[in-house]
Amino acid sequence: MNEETVRDVGPAGITVAYERFGDPLAPLVLLIMGGGAQMINWPEGFCAELAERGLYVIRFDSRDTGRSSHFTDGPVPDLGAALAGDLSSAAYTLSDMAADTVGLLDALGFRTAHLVGASLGGMVAQTVAIERPDRVRSLTSMMSTTGDRAVGQPDLARIAGLGRPPDERAGFVDWQVRALEAVSSPGFAFDDAAAAQRAGLAYDRGHDPLGIVRQSVAALASGDRTARLRSLRLPALVLHGVADVMCDVSGGRATAAAIPGAELVLIEGMGHGLPRELWPRLAGHIAGLVRRAEQGAGERSNLMSGLGG
Repeated sequence: MNEETVRDVGPAGITVAYERFGDPLAPLVLLIMGGGAQMINWPEGFCAELAERGLYVIRFDSRDTGRSSHFTDGPVPDLGAALAGDLSSAAYTLSDMAADTVGLLDALGFRTAHLVGASLGGMVAQTVAIERPDRVRSLTSMMSTTGDRAVGQPDLARIAGLGRPPDERAGFVDWQVRALEAVSSPGFAFDDAAAAQRAGLAYDRGHDPLGIVRQSVAALASGDRTARLRSLRLPALVLHGVADVMCDVSGGRATAAAIPGAELVLIEGMGHGLPRELWPRLAGHIAGLVRRAEQGAGERSNLMSGLGG
């Protein structure tokens, strides 16, 4: 697909890079990727699976990733201090990232969308649903959590030996492949060649070592969403791998428990990623939720028309 760019997005007036897949007349699904990860981490093959199921798919670079705006003039993020409760280095919050998302819809001429967020992107999607429920037709939260630090925590022992990612390209690519394999899905094959290709492309598109730290501090500064998630009244799906070591499955369970009527799908052998073998299954769950949401919206519209008549 051809990459496009839109400027002056949302209250912050940022630039956002994005790509589209599928029929523009089909229901819109907006994909929000996780911390420090660019839109290319939604594999084209996965986007195609969604498009083949009758969905119009847009993936985009969130702020501080890829070819979207980077907040390099903000405070130097201090993740250790943020974990200890000092949030003074936060350059923004998840609410700001949610406003970017709504701003992208505005810039592209869409009133509403079905949101699909992975990891930190799931937190952003949840925040949009909480703060702007009028813009969300359905919510899919994948391998994510509620912001309650009692759940969804990473197994740091699995990644502790990786060290800091090198600055130069070849070293970064090697480090990224090792990191992704460490948190990958033990029940499915790890495609190291695809991971290396994607890591090299990400480096070339906009390598920003502090981007992921700024986003992580933003998530900590945004607090626990559990109580606000209980106020949601929309079709919701929670997808989580039982073998996820970056966001423990307790985060997915807590998310589904908090959102009234949410469907929880736990997948054995799935870790913190999108293994190729699961693309059809994951796309099928998302497309099923979209169909149910669209059908429910149509039924409500018909009911209101009947009452008005």
